[in-house]
Amino acid sequence: MKRILEDIIEYQYVVVKHKKLSMPVEVLKSFPEFSSPTRSFKSAVANSELGIISEFKRRSPSKEAIHLKADVMEIAQAYERMGAAGMSVLTNQRYFGGSLEDLQLAKSVCDLPLLRKDFMVDAYQVYEAKAYGADAILLIANALPAQKLEELAVLAHNLGLEVLYEIHEAEEIYKLSESLIDLIGVNNRNLQTFEVSLQQGLDMLPHLPKDLLKISESGIEDEDTIKRLIEQGFNGVLVGEFFMKQHKSSKS
Repeated sequence: MKRILEDIIEYQYVVVKHKKLSMPVEVLKSFPEFSSPTRSFKSAVANSELGIISEFKRRSPSKEAIHLKADVMEIAQAYERMGAAGMSVLTNQRYFGGSLEDLQLAKSVCDLPLLRKDFMVDAYQVYEAKAYGADAILLIANALPAQKLEELAVLAHNLGLEVLYEIHEAEEIYKLSESLIDLIGVNNRNLQTFEVSLQQGLDMLPHLPKDLLKISESGIEDEDTIKRLIEQGFNGVLVGEFFMKQHKSSKS
């Protein structure tokens, strides 16, 4: 049976192929946000006590329903009020129920730096990210060969976007030059089984470059865990499901 990640990546190539035909890069370059200045995700995390990146996602392959009726504008404003350093917006529709419009709407109502979180496989998606208001993109080490990761990271920086480079094993750090990484995300989720282990991420910390800002991702479900991860050496945390469920409960 194929891994979930392989299924997603395969589908992404199909989506990108069709998008290039319906909305060429030249059209994306005409969007107002394409020529607008970006905000630094790296600086926002570095200057924040806990470096909390709050994530907007309605569902995921492992959780079919997190908060399906979530209003991205309402939640973006709530994240800003609570003092988040930045906001991650899932833009993948098929697997996460998100869209580029979510990114655009979040940008319209808050001043947080925004991460376009998706499975980036093609330069076209980097142009999309910039056109729809992202300040940073996610690159997943496990999803692409080193040459492609470098190509997308260089393009992102040329467009004024920062790069959150996500790894699942310590040796993946060597797939992309440290100079092209603005933040490194250590995902506690096994991409083959989607099981989560915080210890897996903590074990990787000593192997990571000291100068990089380190973000712990996945399986973070309470304030004590956030504080423990920061105390252990992470500079920030990416929290999605926990905050989305809290918001859902407060609306019930």
